[in-house]
Amino acid sequence: MTSRVVDTPYGPARAELHCASESRAALLLGHGAGGGIAAPDLVAATRAAVDAGVHVALVEQPYRVAGRRAPAAAKQLDAAWLAVADELGSTWFDDLPLVFGGRSSGARVACRTAAEGQAVAVLCLAFPVHPPGRPEKTRMPELDGVEIPTLVVQGENDPFGRPDPAHHRDVVLLPGDHNLKADLDGVGRAVGEWLEHVLRPLEV
Repeated sequence: MTSRVVDTPYGPARAELHCASESRAALLLGHGAGGGIAAPDLVAATRAAVDAGVHVALVEQPYRVAGRRAPAAAKQLDAAWLAVADELGSTWFDDLPLVFGGRSSGARVACRTAAEGQAVAVLCLAFPVHPPGRPEKTRMPELDGVEIPTLVVQGENDPFGRPDPAHHRDVVLLPGDHNLKADLDGVGRAVGEWLEHVLRPLEV
C-alpha cells in the first residue's frame, strides 16, 4: 500500500494505492459524506478488486484531508475527483481502463464524473437515492445518467432508498442498511464477480 498526495483545484487530495499482481484495470473509490476510506464496505470492495487483478485507489477528498467533516459542494467534489483521476490515470495507472466508484456520496461523484473522466464502468456502494424520509428529493437522475456498465450494491433496508435495475445497471441487494456491514462477504463477492464480467470484454 502506497499513499500519494494529489493537488486539486480545491486543495490536496490523498490517494491510498493498493496494487494487484495483475494490471487489468484500476478502480478509484471515493468515501461517503461524513466517513472516510476505512469504511468496511470500501475495504471489502478493495480486497475483492485486488484479488480480481485490479489496482485500487481509495481517494480522500480535500475537505477530509484538511480535517473537515462537512462535505464540500458537489462542484468541488467533482472537480477534485477528476483531478485525482487525471493524475493517477497518467502516472500509476497509465493505459489502464479506469472504473469509477464509491460509497454513498462518493458513488454520486462517480456517477456525475464518469463520462468526463472516461470511465469504463461505475461501482456504487449504498447509492443514496434520496434523503431518509424524503423520497421526493430523488438523486436518481445522477444514476440514470450513467451510460456505461454500473453495479449498485444496496442494503435491503437502506433508509436512503434503493434503485431498480435498468439498462447497463445491475443491482445487488444484501441484508442490512446503508453501511452494508451486515454482509461484507456479499459486498466482496458482488464486486469481484461484476469486475470479472465487465472487464472480460475489454481484454479480447
